[in-house]
Amino acid sequence: MYPEEIVAPMKGQLTDAGFEELTTAEAVDNHLKDHEGTSLVVINSVCGCAAGAARPGVLMALESSAKKPDNLTTVFAGFDIEATQRAREYTLPYPPSSPAIALFKDGELAHFVERHHIEGRSAEMIAGHLEQVFQEFC
Repeated sequence: MYPEEIVAPMKGQLTDAGFEELTTAEAVDNHLKDHEGTSLVVINSVCGCAAGAARPGVLMALESSAKKPDNLTTVFAGFDIEATQRAREYTLPYPPSSPAIALFKDGELAHFVERHHIEGRSAEMIAGHLEQVFQEFC
């Protein structure tokens, strides 16, 4: 598990932008089980592709997209262990991945961006992709 002083600024990048932090398995269940509307779940991490592409790309997409998810949530891999594990159960059949970005619609996984779709791509590319996803599902 990573120390809190390391992950706090990385969490803050999303929570300062209005993301709800889900820190327990119960919080993930309370949010996603029998949920109506759309929810974006960012599985955040300390890796460079989270810092350079995933978090900035998500924030850019939210700034520029005409359509947006109803709810913005995040779990932190390597820190919020139980919450991340539970979020990953909701993203099955995809294997565990962090960072990752999941969009749920009416409690069902509608779209999933795995780490290998984030690595090597720019924040602008991630944002453009997410804008298309938001247009389709939100």
